[in-house]
Amino acid sequence: MTSASIKEILNEFNLNGNSTQWTPLNSGLINDTYLVQEGDGRQYILQKINTNVFENAPILMDNIQFALPILSADDYDQITFLSTRTGKNHLIQNNEFWRMMTYIPNSTTYNTTTNPATAFEAGRIIGKFHQLLRDIDTAIFKDTLPQFHQLSHRKQEFQQALQTADTEKLTTAQAAITKAQHFITELQHLNTDGLPIRVCHNDTKLNNILFSKNSEKALCLIDLDTIMKGFFFYDFGDAIRTVVNTAAEDEQNHDLITFNTTLFTSFVDGLATNSSFLSSAEKESLPLGAVFMPFIHGLRALTDYLNNNRYYKVTYKNQNLDRCLSLFNFAEKALDHKEFMQTYIQGKLA
Repeated sequence: MTSASIKEILNEFNLNGNSTQWTPLNSGLINDTYLVQEGDGRQYILQKINTNVFENAPILMDNIQFALPILSADDYDQITFLSTRTGKNHLIQNNEFWRMMTYIPNSTTYNTTTNPATAFEAGRIIGKFHQLLRDIDTAIFKDTLPQFHQLSHRKQEFQQALQTADTEKLTTAQAAITKAQHFITELQHLNTDGLPIRVCHNDTKLNNILFSKNSEKALCLIDLDTIMKGFFFYDFGDAIRTVVNTAAEDEQNHDLITFNTTLFTSFVDGLATNSSFLSSAEKESLPLGAVFMPFIHGLRALTDYLNNNRYYKVTYKNQNLDRCLSLFNFAEKALDHKEFMQTYIQGKLA
């Protein structure tokens, strides 16, 4: 993206591109994101939405705008979108979809943690997110990524990729393919009957939680593109895979991949402060959800590897395969801790 193009975008959001600075942020795997600072010191987040992934970005923005007015409390910071010159919450220019939102000052994110206090805050803020949205009408939310976490859908995509992948990739990924097939059989036992449908974040990895640099308190959830209907174990399991594992998502040394029980109990302790909305059936689903979500992400990474990396950004040839194997390894460790999780959840979230 050229400087001239960014200036044009900023001007459409009523910011003077001639006196405004911007810096690319490279942590996201899907969208292009920039930190923008005006001459007076005010800061914003500018994003170009990846419309190859989010094919109906206006609906995505509608979902977010339904939720944002409710996602505000003394212990939950509110994010707002800037309007364009024409009063819209997004800009379509040269077939690109742009939006700009407020930046919460003195805030930061973490990819992983070893700090039980951070794990506690992650659990607390995810519980708060759901507590605030517990009474919203789920019917108004449309699926921007249909069947996003549905096992049967991801299984079908995986099987299609097996049919079209080249021989070299199939050979290189054979160990991952075997594990995928094992887990698909194991996780078919996850029963969603009786689980309430909620408005979920659907991507609650640790670096989608904003923390205060001053107090180390969790402030809010960010990267809201996947807000849509789902089951609570989606958000629980997605958080566990990054809070309880202290290694990077694409870690190649699997000895470094952990299921840290101290971080797990701290996360659940935090969740317990905002967990009154959870049904008994939801609580029972959480341990297997902590296995399901890393597996689903691993299966998506494996499928993307076989499909020549269409979805996730990669910085080296086999990064998606490394992501897959790392995520499968954590799913195995979570499965080994299933009874531990059941016991602690039953005691803490009773």
